[in-house]
Amino acid sequence: MQRHGSESYYVIGEGLLAESIGGRDAAPTPGPDVAEAAADVGPMALAAAEAPPFRFSRIGPRGRRHGEAALRKLATAMTSSDAGNSSVPAGFTYLGQFIDHDLSFDRTSVMLGDSVSPAELLQGRSPSLDLDSLYGAGPADPESARFYRDGLHLKMGRTVAIGPDKARVGFDLPRVGTGGTAARRKALIPDPRNDENLAVAQLHLAFIRFHGRVVDTLPSTPVAQRFARARRRVVRHYQWMVRHDYLPRICDPNVVDDVFTNGRRIFEVGVDPTTVPTMPIEFSIAAFRLGHSMIRQSYDWNRRFDDGSADLGLLFTFSAGGGNLGGSPRLPSNWIADLRRLFDFAEVGRNDLVVPTGKFNRAKRIDTRLVRVLRDLPPPTFGGSGTPPGDPTANLAFRNLMRARMVRLATGQQMAAFLRSRGVAVTDLTGPQIVDGSGGASLGSLTATQRNAIRTDTPLWFYLLREAELNGGKLAGVGARIVAETFHRAMEGSRPSIVRDPTWRPSLGPDSQTFRMSDLLLFAFEGKKSLLNPLGGP
Repeated sequence: MQRHGSESYYVIGEGLLAESIGGRDAAPTPGPDVAEAAADVGPMALAAAEAPPFRFSRIGPRGRRHGEAALRKLATAMTSSDAGNSSVPAGFTYLGQFIDHDLSFDRTSVMLGDSVSPAELLQGRSPSLDLDSLYGAGPADPESARFYRDGLHLKMGRTVAIGPDKARVGFDLPRVGTGGTAARRKALIPDPRNDENLAVAQLHLAFIRFHGRVVDTLPSTPVAQRFARARRRVVRHYQWMVRHDYLPRICDPNVVDDVFTNGRRIFEVGVDPTTVPTMPIEFSIAAFRLGHSMIRQSYDWNRRFDDGSADLGLLFTFSAGGGNLGGSPRLPSNWIADLRRLFDFAEVGRNDLVVPTGKFNRAKRIDTRLVRVLRDLPPPTFGGSGTPPGDPTANLAFRNLMRARMVRLATGQQMAAFLRSRGVAVTDLTGPQIVDGSGGASLGSLTATQRNAIRTDTPLWFYLLREAELNGGKLAGVGARIVAETFHRAMEGSRPSIVRDPTWRPSLGPDSQTFRMSDLLLFAFEGKKSLLNPLGGP
């Protein structure tokens, strides 16, 4: 699950659904249903070998499959013209990726094998929003202790001086620092996916700072107690920000409010709130791939890489997982992010942290178009070494569509019907809406037969993006419901949980109702322009 390459999905009740590079089908491998196994032998006796790599489930029915040729043409149409900008600050594109990694992180991967109980295997391989991708198993775990410098604070790294930009402590991820060059580049963080592009890496670093600031504001108590208290505070503020800032930017706010006020209707309805959640494949393979349409071709990154000169390829190059840090063992200082260009500090009343309009990056509109660079992904990002330019397996849209085909994901129409059967009021997109959209991908390159097939049995990912396209760039209908319910359940099943504790309110924002990503960054970086933008400039 770490890149865009080979993946497998252990779907509860179905077994292991596997995919090879290039989207070729692999036969499902029978596997035990975790819930049934636990019931049979008791949760503490569940063997590690029986635990799935990650716990997925299916909300709706199994879908119909389109031919590979039609999906190849659809993917090409989706990556043939760039979308227009939205009103959403571009930082939320990569915050979404950070959140996705938090949801899908396997905490047991950073725990010593002989100390992992069967219960921890079940919990650690299930979706939650508790920042395991930041904390690992905590400083008390022998394996995860290496992420911490004193049992309280997470480690940070040092950049490499280049030209006029001096080396700076705290502006790169911590690096391993031993062995060959590649080994020295490796980030010392629980989830290596957070070092696969520079934007996510810099956000991970911001969360390291946020935790450290929270630790430093707490009264002096025994280390273990102080860490646990800090983590609870960090996670609850993080969940509040996701619920009240991130989700309403990408989804119809009315749907989000309905789910968090009145509860779920389609996903794990009525379960014990403290039981371990699963992740719907409809969310993982379709709905939460909305972020792919938000990606820009290039960014005004900082004063050194201005006027769109930081293209997407460079954001991969200057990370260790997606590139080689430009040949350096650590991040060069001229690539430190100017966070003012990615998040809007006018929202928090800090006009001194607002950049000129032309320097600010906004995400692309959520619709059926992906920027053209995603038609030909760099081979290292999906394990496709030797893939020739133009090969469809390097097209991110094609990979998404084939992944859904492999697991027989429900069509958009099937999911809309399923939601209505559960009392959710949604209206099907019409045939003309699916085919024509509203300024999105054109299906003119498909044959009449292929267009008709897409119109009547629309791949779920494309359907949800068309819904957003027709809703001003926010998920609506089916897409908004899947995303909101999945997040609600993940928060409900997390250890600290604002869903299970509805009386909790944030204390680190401007008031007891407000805590946005810009508030988090302002707190983490001490409200200082010199830390949010250490390279200076407008």
